[in-house]
Amino acid sequence: MDKFAVIDTETNWNDEVMSIGIAVADAGTKNKIDSLYYIIDPEYRVGGMYSGELRLDEEAAHITGRKQALKEIREWLNAYGVRKLFAYNASFDCRHLPEYSEYEWYDIMRLAAYRQYNPAIPGSADCYKTGRLKRGYGVEDVLRMLRKNSKYSETHNAVLDAQDELEIMQLLGYEIKEYGIALVMAGNK
Repeated sequence: MDKFAVIDTETNWNDEVMSIGIAVADAGTKNKIDSLYYIIDPEYRVGGMYSGELRLDEEAAHITGRKQALKEIREWLNAYGVRKLFAYNASFDCRHLPEYSEYEWYDIMRLAAYRQYNPAIPGSADCYKTGRLKRGYGVEDVLRMLRKNSKYSETHNAVLDAQDELEIMQLLGYEIKEYGIALVMAGNK
């Protein structure tokens, strides 16, 4: 069974990663197999826009230093045979996790924010000539369109957001290969 992962990070006021959420899914069904959630210490103590969503008291949260968290996540990904990482606005997460440059990074937004790939984008939406939405193309907006639920609100908790981003992939219904070429970021091999 081929697998991939969806990863999300939240950053503190110093633009340092303070939490990492990741969900592993089956490449064929896009169903979640497992997930992990790390809170990075001491970075989370600085505070950030979404510090209130860290949920430090949850049993599933692993609180540890960045080096240890990244080591454990890498081992976990390797145990599942994951080589492909997906993220919404992947350049942000890839830039904040240069230690994962050996993975192939793909951007969910590459399809989700474009009229020609996302049938839930209304005809009245303001788009560029390329078909990309000019505004309202974040995870919250896209999930509202796909779910047809204007009341949905993104939590900004890394693991819950990773699962929401996986849901976007499920609802769009595209095969993994349709997300195109992997991002080539400075520092990627």
